Amino acid sequence: MIKDVVLEIFDAAWPMIVIFTIILSSIRITYLVLNKKEFILYKELTSLLFIIYVLSLFYIVTFQDDTYSTLNLIPFKEILRYNVLSKSFIKNVVGNILLYMPFGLFVTAYLNKKKIYPTIILTTITSISIEIVQLIIGRVFDVDDILLNIIGGTLGALLFLWLDNIKNKLPTVLKKDWFINLIAILFLLVAIMYFTNLFSFIKDVVS
Repeated sequence: MIKDVVLEIFDAAWPMIVIFTIILSSIRITYLVLNKKEFILYKELTSLLFIIYVLSLFYIVTFQDDTYSTLNLIPFKEILRYNVLSKSFIKNVVGNILLYMPFGLFVTAYLNKKKIYPTIILTTITSISIEIVQLIIGRVFDVDDILLNIIGGTLGALLFLWLDNIKNKLPTVLKKDWFINLIAILFLLVAIMYFTNLFSFIKDVVS
């Protein structure tokens, strides 16, 4: 499901993603070189991934929603009308939660504070802003989406705090930038292989 959504977004929005990636990466690299700043791969990749995520979020909430001119101000009205674990429930309830988990994770990492309430506040502001814009342009405004997005952002923040706690307990050598860079490269390669079906290709070649 997640793979299909990601591929659908990239298939439709890849020109925007590629252009922004090239422009922002060029500006960032130039800044680092001219100001003689240290280049730390995993930090730069994290920032770039967050930008791509925001662009994808913009695409999802602006172009993908096919519901027009609807308004729901009653909490849980839409959530409770789906049968749990049905396709509609997974898409509209679980999907909205998962959609904002990266937001909560990235924001909490950026703020670098072991507290979740700033992330909850920022998630709320972001979600409400998106819903209001959608209403203005004639799309759907749903208070349940805001509630689900807040849950997703909160879970993302908790996930970051949990991972950060694990990181703090690791041996010193595993906290070095070179090691984290290596993990980031491996993660990126696995993601590329997964989303480009290279796993299936390699399996076919081997067999």
